[in-house]
Amino acid sequence: MLAALQCPFIMQVLQAGTHKLIYLEIQPDMVASLAKQAGFETRTRDGQRSIQIDLNAPGRQAPLLLFDAADPANLGWFSRCQFYVDGRSGAVMQTPLSLANRRDRSGHLNRNGVLLSIAKELPVSFRLPGKQPLTEQVFYIMLVNFLNALTRTGVAVCGSGGVQPLAGRTETFGPRN
Repeated sequence: MLAALQCPFIMQVLQAGTHKLIYLEIQPDMVASLAKQAGFETRTRDGQRSIQIDLNAPGRQAPLLLFDAADPANLGWFSRCQFYVDGRSGAVMQTPLSLANRRDRSGHLNRNGVLLSIAKELPVSFRLPGKQPLTEQVFYIMLVNFLNALTRTGVAVCGSGGVQPLAGRTETFGPRN
């Protein structure tokens, strides 16, 4: 997988009035290749401001490891967790990623797939955890780590709203605190 990380990645600074943005020229083919190496089938759509990736792991026996961080039964996953998703907005905290559930035609959750969006425009002040600036290698390594977390270590959903957990105890009994 390290050989796949040797690709061109260009960051440009855009200015519109007083606003400055970093524009990432992310390669959709590279993103799809990394997702395939992580065990996903993909469909990508390259937009002007983001790349949308439809991720599906059809051969998985268990659901993707997207779990409810508030449930005490999921404490083992939470302690190993590297990525956290805001349950209301779908934003993967401190990354340029956002996540959404996939549903089938009848409205049921697809437990082996998610929709991932990568923002191409970020504020100039954007930093990853530890105040690390976003570079070519850092972005692709972060993406590989996130994809592996969905299949191996788990991604925590914090709060309720638009993104629903796929693994662990997902049914709710009574009102939530």
